[in-house]
Amino acid sequence: MHNQKLLVSSHAPYWHNGSSISGKSYSFMLAALPAVIMGIYQYGLPALGVLALSISCAMIWELLMDLAMRRPVSIGDGNAAVIGLLFAMLLPATAPWWLVVAGTFVAIIIGKQIYGGIGCNPFNPSLVAIAIIMLSWKSFMDFNEALVNYDLGFYMVYPLSAVKHMGTSVLSNFSMTGLLLGQQAGGIGTTFGLGLIIGGLYLILRGHIRWEISLSFLLGVFVTAYFFNIADPDKYAPPLFHILTGYSLIAAFFLLTEDSSSPVNFVPMLIYGAVAGFLTVLIRNIGAFVDGAVFAILLVNVSNPLLDKIRPKAMGKGTEHA
Repeated sequence: MHNQKLLVSSHAPYWHNGSSISGKSYSFMLAALPAVIMGIYQYGLPALGVLALSISCAMIWELLMDLAMRRPVSIGDGNAAVIGLLFAMLLPATAPWWLVVAGTFVAIIIGKQIYGGIGCNPFNPSLVAIAIIMLSWKSFMDFNEALVNYDLGFYMVYPLSAVKHMGTSVLSNFSMTGLLLGQQAGGIGTTFGLGLIIGGLYLILRGHIRWEISLSFLLGVFVTAYFFNIADPDKYAPPLFHILTGYSLIAAFFLLTEDSSSPVNFVPMLIYGAVAGFLTVLIRNIGAFVDGAVFAILLVNVSNPLLDKIRPKAMGKGTEHA
């Protein structure tokens, strides 16, 4: 018998840059901090309560699932905490406790663990939970109704809802600078546009998210909103309004870029982001929901495996004597 050397093979990735799941999770939480702090400043202790309950419940569901499936305890990697944080950022500060508990259950168990855990989920877990809540308990996601008792010194009407029902005549109540600085009703961590942009740029510079997805999404929103606006300026809002309101900025930097549900190749990333931006504005303007970002991202999540098969032709392919 020949004395052959056996080679040990393993699955990708084959090269490690020194980063870790926990390090990336902590970077995401740090990047979200400016928007979260502004949300707590605007909405007070109720917002802090929703955030704390969401993060803790997400980690508890993760721990219980690990114990039930006899897997290594994974709450130390911070991924469950990030899911809970992003889920809470999308909620109004007045969300009841049972809604937060149910939502984090859906996000962790149905959105993540049922597929095999981190890296295996085809959909963004936080958006799976928000979509279920929007379909099941729609009134709790009506920001005009949920935040009716707040008086923050500016026009406290959900901008997307106002334009959808009353047209662009209400735009005089909003300023683009005010929207950028958080002077609008919305989710706990979605109103402070400047903070989300700063956090997103931090993640891009650290290499945790790809700029191709974020930029193509924002361009998709801008171009689609532009064509709607020139078609009927009295009914459809201008592009910058769509970018600065709703879930647009948190989607561009924190939701659409989720690793396991987004492409990794250059051209697929551009298509993925642009289609999500197109669908977001399409649903907002002619769909049944006020904000289309949630369902737009879930739809492109489905297309992710197909899009990632689009690759440039290999050099030398088709050559008879390469």
